Amino acid sequence: MVDGRTVELDSGERVEVSLLAQPAACWAAGARAFAEKWLLGKTVRVTALTPGEVNLRLEDGTDYASLAVREGVLRAQTAAGSLAEAELGAAREDRGLWGAPCNGMDATPTTTTTTTTAAPSAQRVESTESKPATTVPSPVVTTTPPAPTCAVAYRVEGQWQDGFQGRITIRNTGGTPINGWTLRWSFADGQSVRQMWNASVSQRGSAVAATGVDQARSISPRGQVEIGFLGTFRDRNTAPASFTLDGTACATG
Repeated sequence: MVDGRTVELDSGERVEVSLLAQPAACWAAGARAFAEKWLLGKTVRVTALTPGEVNLRLEDGTDYASLAVREGVLRAQTAAGSLAEAELGAAREDRGLWGAPCNGMDATPTTTTTTTTAAPSAQRVESTESKPATTVPSPVVTTTPPAPTCAVAYRVEGQWQDGFQGRITIRNTGGTPINGWTLRWSFADGQSVRQMWNASVSQRGSAVAATGVDQARSISPRGQVEIGFLGTFRDRNTAPASFTLDGTACATG
């Protein structure tokens, strides 16, 4: 078992399960545990599609890919048909990577500084007796996360029974313009966005994506844009804890 999507057959060949996306970094352990539960040591029917890709059927006939997407363990590579419905169901119920800690935002930020400590070359000592080669440990890689290049301020400007108006300010704290952007966050209390201005909005379960439109599409260095929206809530209206802009985590406040 390699991960939730990549498995090793009895023949030793490593293959990927068709229609499944790469496991999210924030849910990698959960995806592997899920695969081990359903596949390791079990009788599974394997159908080859293209070289390196297979379909897997469990003992009861269940399609493994559909089950993994329905439980929120993995995303569909192309959300269409039954897999799209399964992914939407997992998002609505915050299952798997749609809940904490991923909250449906599983993009992995890029890193800018990598320090590698090289290990010495392996040496083999020849003598009259045969001796094994020296085993060299893998290099140690240290990564430093980049500083945020964006900051987000979230405010509730008005609230009434079951409804509220919100305002979000996005600041470009980097040194280059942002041309076209998508801001993502997740609500904690089941809030829903009903209308938004200065951005187009889509929402699946608690996960919200807002994409800048018209005059709000570009943000100059040290500049900012504001988006507003009307939303609904039930018992509580807690502010989102974190935001990402084009997959990069933003400072908040």
